Amino acid sequence: MMGHAAMAATAVRHLRSAGAPTAAPQPCDAPRPRLRAVGADERVAFGGGDIRRVLGHFATGVTVVTTHDAEGPAGFACQSFSSLSLDPPLVVFMVGRTSMTWPRIARAGAFCVNVLAEDQGALCRGFAVSGGDKFAGVGHSPAPVTGSPMLDGVAAWIDCTVRAVHTGGDHLIVVGRVDALDARDEAMPLLFHRGRFGRLDV
Repeated sequence: MMGHAAMAATAVRHLRSAGAPTAAPQPCDAPRPRLRAVGADERVAFGGGDIRRVLGHFATGVTVVTTHDAEGPAGFACQSFSSLSLDPPLVVFMVGRTSMTWPRIARAGAFCVNVLAEDQGALCRGFAVSGGDKFAGVGHSPAPVTGSPMLDGVAAWIDCTVRAVHTGGDHLIVVGRVDALDARDEAMPLLFHRGRFGRLDV
């Protein structure tokens, strides 16, 4: 298995390639499609605002993805997180190509997914903005394997190393190998739905 440094190097090379696939292309005998401009009749009849409005109906949990590099701790709020595989244990999150945190995660080759509890809406807002010291006044401790920040009071945390990076339009799809994880079984999650935070009533 590749170490942290090799994983980071792979991720950084991918980031710099601006969309090139991470794996070497395999030979293919199928005819390649002719490259051409998209025709006017092929353009979608909706825009980004429509996508956000409709997909906002899909309620999600909220996470903060963190890392630690030579500059110190870094992190960003992330809704696009999911379990990917049980064997091997893999998770996935999506990050915008313009993210200032992603290059630091790539360099570190590791990250921790902090699943926020229902009372951590303000914490999420702090990590959703660009710039500034997001960790000011935020309690945290190093994750047991990678040392990425585990935020105090979260419902769960997943300590990971970067396994693969794929392109996905204006985002990157980051796959992580789970190295350690734990949860507070009594904690209730913070939810996000149609632009607002919510709580789970049980």
